Amino acid sequence: MPKFILTKSQKQILSNHADNEKPNESCAILFGREDKEQYNVERIFLTKNIAQSPVNFTISAEQRLEADKIERDSQLKIIAIFHSHPDSKAYPSNTDKKFMDLNPVVWIIYSGILNEFKAYILDSEIAEISIDEE
Repeated sequence: MPKFILTKSQKQILSNHADNEKPNESCAILFGREDKEQYNVERIFLTKNIAQSPVNFTISAEQRLEADKIERDSQLKIIAIFHSHPDSKAYPSNTDKKFMDLNPVVWIIYSGILNEFKAYILDSEIAEISIDEE
């Protein structure tokens, strides 16, 4: 199982974004490179949760198109979708699981109550992958 690399400064950017969006979920798109052993984040695109909800998130069509442009122009790949759970653990909700099926990348979830990051992929079932700092 590959590992996901998030540097300390990347974690800080994402946790700050989560704190700034409270009480609602925050969201972002992570770009980088992957091989069989690991995912490396090279760019973070902080997005707005247009659902303005503490229990789900929606990235606007405009920001999703902007992410596609970043992907084309930077030669990086969308490797993960990030979002926060302001008042719960970092585990995929039923809604998350449905959207993981539609967006087959790594899903990074940040728990606002435990201040922890977890990474998941959906194969036939939800599988957690490790997050390491480099």
